[in-house]
Amino acid sequence: MDKAHDIRNVSVMGSVLHLEVDGKTYKIDLAGQSQRLAQATRKQQERIEVSPSGYGLHWPDLDEDLSVDVLIGVAHPSPLTAGKAG
Repeated sequence: MDKAHDIRNVSVMGSVLHLEVDGKTYKIDLAGQSQRLAQATRKQQERIEVSPSGYGLHWPDLDEDLSVDVLIGVAHPSPLTAGKAG
């Protein structure tokens, strides 16, 4: 499977999500993305899973998912529709 993004580091410090994606570093305000994440405990925020495809981040304790494309402002074709003729 091709990966959408090469995600090296993901962490939450306070209300800021820190991402290293495709060699670039991003700092993202959680309140602007997810009130559930912004209001979660530190332990809940720290338990982050990166999807094998590199498309998303998942917080299992909160059942919260965020798209990496949305977080960093890029767009990739959906893995469900990529390669299909229209």
